[in-house]
Amino acid sequence: MSNQAGPTMDVSCCLPLAERRVPAEAAAVLAPAFKALGDPVRLQLLSMIASAETGEICVCDLTPAFDLTGPTISHHLRTLREAGLVDAERRGTWVYYRARPGILRQLAALLTVAPAT
Repeated sequence: MSNQAGPTMDVSCCLPLAERRVPAEAAAVLAPAFKALGDPVRLQLLSMIASAETGEICVCDLTPAFDLTGPTISHHLRTLREAGLVDAERRGTWVYYRARPGILRQLAALLTVAPAT
């Protein structure tokens, strides 16, 4: 298993959707990430990966946190990889996951709402 680059784009493309219409190109790149996060297990997995103290976490530490089979967790992690939200690196028997901060910033920027005045 190698690192998977996944979709990326310049963060400047993504002004908050409350300020400007999302360009079709940006929507096509970011929609799979939002779709992947629409599942509660994947949202929890990404949270665990992104908040890992060392910046990465072993699948061996993710699986016990859920009442799901290993293959089901693997499916969810593959979905996160394919959506470009995480990178994975195999080390011996285990796979380690890291969040991709660039796309997370893009998603956050798109959803930013100006404070009420």
